[in-house]
Amino acid sequence: MDQEIRTPDAKRMIRGATGDWEMIIGLEVHAQVNSQAKLFSGAATAFGGEPNSHVSLVDAAMPGMLPVINEECVAQAVRTGLGLKAEINLRSTFDRKNYFYPDLPQGYQISQYKSPIVGEGQVLIDVPGEDEPIDIRIERLHLEQDAGKSLHDQDPRMSFVDLNRSGVALMEIVSKPDMRSSEEAKAYVAKLRSILRYLGTCDGDMEKGNLRADVNVSVRRPGEPLGTRCEIKNVNSIRFIGQAIEFEARRQIGILEDGGEIDQETRLYDAGKGETRSMRSKEEAHDYRYFPDPDLLPLEFTQGYVDELRSGLPELPDAKKARLIADFGVSPYDAMVLTLERENADYFEAVAKGRDGKLAANWVINELFGRLNKEGLALDASPVSPDQLGGIIDLIGNETISGKIAKDLFEIVWNEGGDPAAIVETRGMKQVTDTGAIEKVVDDIIAANPDKVEQVKLKPTLLGWFVGQTMKASGGKVNPAAVNAILKSKLGLE
Repeated sequence: MDQEIRTPDAKRMIRGATGDWEMIIGLEVHAQVNSQAKLFSGAATAFGGEPNSHVSLVDAAMPGMLPVINEECVAQAVRTGLGLKAEINLRSTFDRKNYFYPDLPQGYQISQYKSPIVGEGQVLIDVPGEDEPIDIRIERLHLEQDAGKSLHDQDPRMSFVDLNRSGVALMEIVSKPDMRSSEEAKAYVAKLRSILRYLGTCDGDMEKGNLRADVNVSVRRPGEPLGTRCEIKNVNSIRFIGQAIEFEARRQIGILEDGGEIDQETRLYDAGKGETRSMRSKEEAHDYRYFPDPDLLPLEFTQGYVDELRSGLPELPDAKKARLIADFGVSPYDAMVLTLERENADYFEAVAKGRDGKLAANWVINELFGRLNKEGLALDASPVSPDQLGGIIDLIGNETISGKIAKDLFEIVWNEGGDPAAIVETRGMKQVTDTGAIEKVVDDIIAANPDKVEQVKLKPTLLGWFVGQTMKASGGKVNPAAVNAILKSKLGLE
């Protein structure tokens, strides 16, 4: 990773015992390619099969077996590069990366080194406390094959190897060292995962290991040269990425402030203990003895092929966010929340079409998403459809119901289903707009609280108390605007 261009930011500093320190963070994200077959064989990529049930002779590295490139994996890598606004290299090559692991049958990994399929790009991230998006530069994206999995808990006397993942296509997406906090790193992975899901090139399922990150962390005094970095391998949770960075930065600062030096090494994050621990000394490129794979010709395609793939791309998060702000008048923050997942944005647009966009965003984000999160449900399991939620918003908009009644109505629709308008009609939930009826409720409250009447004349902000009492006495069925107007008139506050 080359030198970064971001200047030190006081908000991002870590306070040590002897002064401020700056974190320098870069990520190497491994994303499993969405494809039916592996990168160099026809074996299935489905998750959860019996051990060694998705293994071809190529994956098992049997003598004489030759790799054959999977065209769909190439197309998915190009689509991802385009989604990252990156340079697409029309010619790339595959190399052998030599190292020994029990679950790597060939004794080497087919990867890309000097000539990757995708060059420099960018990801824009939104970070709390920042007015503008932060540009995280992408250094490269290359294709490589995954290794298998060692199983150490099956038998106390020995370990086993499952080769189902061996040969599965991975995209390694390497950022430049542009991140300066754990919050930025988490936002970067979340945004990258969102882009991959929009594109359909990776499902982003971190629990299954389909998206995982190697996290490079170093610290330095503001303005000083880059420090020695340590790499934290295979972190498979956005929350754990943040925790690992915080611990590792503190660990390095403690060593340096005590007069020690940082050893360049590979470390693992122990989520149970909340700490990183040493795994091995960090390898450099020459340790892997890269050389061109003699079994694979250079990968070459035309600009026309790239343009055709570009024409089939969906609207991506940044473009969708800008459109929601322009078309529906939602705030940048709400637009960011709504576009994190393509399904969320689609749901919102179905609700907001032809309606007040800000009101729709409020109900989708706060009421629907909030309830789904509380119940532990995914959006596709929502009991409330876009049409039903839109119906509730229509009833608010035409003043058939108040905001309070709307929440009661939402609860009924959530639990029982049904058409919101029909429910309001059959259950007598319409708000009271008859000023005569409202005046009677207001008169009763004023008569029962003469002391409060005198206080509100001296302190008009107490009007809210009268509004609350009126809403309570009417079961929330009176029109709030009418209540305010009548109270101000009767209390002489106009």
